[in-house]
Amino acid sequence: MLGGKITFGLIVSTRGCFNFEMAVEGKRQLISRLTALGHEYVALADDATPTGCVEGSADGVKCAGLFKKNREKIDGVIIVLPNFGDEMGVMAALAGARLDVPILLQASGDHLDKLGTRERRDAFCGKLSVANNLWQYGYPFTDTASHTVAIDSDAFSADIERFAAVCRTCRGLKKARIGQIGIRPACFQTVRISEKLLQSSGITVVPTDLSEILGAVSRLDNGAAEVKDAKERLTAYGNIAEEASAPQLLRQAKLTAAMERWIAENGIDAVAIQCWDSIEQNYGCAACAAMSMLSDRLIPAACEADVGGAVAMYALTLASGKASSLLDWNNNYDDAADKCVCTHCGNSARSFIYGDDPAGKPEISYLDVLSTTLGKDNCFGAVKGKVKAGDMTFFRASSDDRSGSMRAYLGQGVFTDDPFNMSGSIAVCEVPELRKFMGHIVKNGFEHHVAMVRGHVAGIVEEVVDNYLGWDLYRHS
Repeated sequence: MLGGKITFGLIVSTRGCFNFEMAVEGKRQLISRLTALGHEYVALADDATPTGCVEGSADGVKCAGLFKKNREKIDGVIIVLPNFGDEMGVMAALAGARLDVPILLQASGDHLDKLGTRERRDAFCGKLSVANNLWQYGYPFTDTASHTVAIDSDAFSADIERFAAVCRTCRGLKKARIGQIGIRPACFQTVRISEKLLQSSGITVVPTDLSEILGAVSRLDNGAAEVKDAKERLTAYGNIAEEASAPQLLRQAKLTAAMERWIAENGIDAVAIQCWDSIEQNYGCAACAAMSMLSDRLIPAACEADVGGAVAMYALTLASGKASSLLDWNNNYDDAADKCVCTHCGNSARSFIYGDDPAGKPEISYLDVLSTTLGKDNCFGAVKGKVKAGDMTFFRASSDDRSGSMRAYLGQGVFTDDPFNMSGSIAVCEVPELRKFMGHIVKNGFEHHVAMVRGHVAGIVEEVVDNYLGWDLYRHS
């Protein structure tokens, strides 16, 4: 989903008492605009109906047949109304195709100097008719930023690009395969989640025992090509601590290679790993560096077998096209009311920490807390760095098993350059009305883990989670 193009099914609708040439021109403009933006489309041929557009149920049935033939390709449907449009044709196309994909509804605007019978559009009103039918049929849909917008405008291009991200995120989540390597740590009941409720949204959890991965590690030859490759990538990825030994680097490289192989063999989109503290005690290294490099390749990796955290990370990565991270809401920032510090041992992706800075390289060294009890020799692999300033979106997916529903929270803020003298993956965050937000997650029993990504993409995630998945969402603003 992250690498492929978005393909839209197009419904250009017209109504007989209006000038059909507006619809013909609108279809041409739409296809030209999508091509310029790099998207693909499925649309009726110009000779498939009298106008090449959709008017009435018969045209809608033809469109539905075309959409059904291309079911696996179509990520979303765009309905455009260059004039009033025809609700019966639109609904025949959608109901017949049964695609279960996001829908974008557009209407073209009128001009004060073009209100004659051949020039007026009345799409302002026609949009309400189509929207009413979508509501009657129970089809969620996405609106444009303005009630009417010209098809050949930059504003509609922005609507399309936002909708493309919605389609990518929605389809990605509905077909997501979340790997779970190992059980959750016994001391973290916090990260429990219902696999069955996730499955109701199309999200499949694919588990494997940690012993399977460690067994695969033991069967890897030290000189295997995938081990050498992992070691080379590891040493290029960050600044390795001077005291790190060759055996410690080798252990990290073999763990990386084994996890990457399992992920590839099982078609995993994001993964949650039992990183605390079985790997350290039973294998002798941290999982952080392997997880950081996975997330940097846009395969989100969550700590402590937190499947809900992995789902949230994947949603943010789909929405933004960037590496996400899982952090703790961890520290207050003195008396600053709207600032706090989010940290984890050292799992954050390099691009999450440094953004677009190609020179940024994190430190790869030892877990600070666990090494005090387990020893440094068992705790190499933590990725450390302070997150650079910039816009930020945060998201958490959870399950309410008592009500039998999925729930989530979502918001935006910024990373700041404020100093914080602590080791690990450190992000100083500023969130408007932070106390109000903390009050909400405390009172509603949300987890201390939160997924974050660079940039402001909360609108995209909200559209998917609230509108198309139907989760109970708290949007903080």
